[in-house]
Amino acid sequence: MLSATVFCERVFAMSTSASKLRLGPLPRHETVKLTISVPAALKDELNLYAAEFSQLHEPVDAVVLIPHMLEAFIRSDRGYRARRASVTNTRQKAAAAVESGPNQSPPG
Repeated sequence: MLSATVFCERVFAMSTSASKLRLGPLPRHETVKLTISVPAALKDELNLYAAEFSQLHEPVDAVVLIPHMLEAFIRSDRGYRARRASVTNTRQKAAAAVESGPNQSPPG
């Protein structure tokens, strides 16, 4: 549990760096329900982030922000993007080889 002093310090720190939030206005997407468990300390941080986000954009609950945070994290993971691009490239080459037939070289 956060003491009142620590809580106030965090809120003040967030309000002074409000323009530096990574998430912007939330897009609308088709959703699928997923249930997760998180540590209590992380839930507290998510609530604080949601409060700051709500002041900048629109009122939201932390639960609404989680999918957007995960999406932003995945998009910003360079290692993941590189591996995924490599796998996609390999699959495309294999598909091209199948389409060109057994005696022809794949394009590219």
